[in-house]
Amino acid sequence: MEQIITTIINGLSLGGVYALIALGYTMVYGIAKMLNFAHGDIIMVGGYTIFVFMNATGNPIIAAIFAAVVCVILGASMEKLAYKPLRGASPLAVLITAIGVSYLLQSLSQIIFGPTPKTVIVADLGVTKIGNVTISNSSVLTLILTVIIMIALTLFIKMSKTGRAMLAVSEDRDAAKIMGVNVNGIITITFVIGAFLAAVASLFYLLKYPSISNTMGSMPGIKAFTAAVIGGIGSIPGAMLGGLLLGVIECIFNSFSEIAPYTDAIEFGILIVLLLIRPNGILGKKKREKV
Repeated sequence: MEQIITTIINGLSLGGVYALIALGYTMVYGIAKMLNFAHGDIIMVGGYTIFVFMNATGNPIIAAIFAAVVCVILGASMEKLAYKPLRGASPLAVLITAIGVSYLLQSLSQIIFGPTPKTVIVADLGVTKIGNVTISNSSVLTLILTVIIMIALTLFIKMSKTGRAMLAVSEDRDAAKIMGVNVNGIITITFVIGAFLAAVASLFYLLKYPSISNTMGSMPGIKAFTAAVIGGIGSIPGAMLGGLLLGVIECIFNSFSEIAPYTDAIEFGILIVLLLIRPNGILGKKKREKV
């Protein structure tokens, strides 16, 4: 029983990281109608920024702040330089560009930091024992802060003027433009928010797995995209739900040594089955095309 509780808490913590990354995917898709496959590499950039400033200052808070600043600047620059010129282009052209940006970031990080993985000890938060249950404090902190961030983002989207503008752009970009919404500005803000969430996710990810390489963001990015699709791409609650579900599923299967090597295959298999049963995801809504 104690092992089950620990596994579920660790799964929710990992799922929170996936959910933060998935939120970036789902917001960009919902508003800009594009899949930013370079989003996972923003996590890698955040991780290397934390590595640099941890070595320089030894202060995880300062390192996290600089990671957020660097990732936000990168997200805004990526949107302005790579994606904004393709606003009217075909989805395939945008997708190819996103893949190109991803490989560019990976290659640049390898040139700067080398191919050898770096160890990053952000903080040792220890463990807490409740009866016979041993819980990692970093997992609890990750879960709590993730829930707070998700609630704050939901309130921002629903209650702020900018958030309502985002909803308007996601529903009908042309109508929002007619009503005076700065569509390009809203899309840039969306990329900035997604990049900030990726920076936070990189901090939480390093708390769980204190190693970084130029491909660090690839698998978490793919799994977060999987989480977004499972929950319903374009749905913020769906991204949260999909991330948490995927994290719990991953930790449960990893707890069995016989199944652990096949965990990734099982996760993607669940995605395929779900899409066959419910193509729009758990919370995704089927949109009617007007003729």
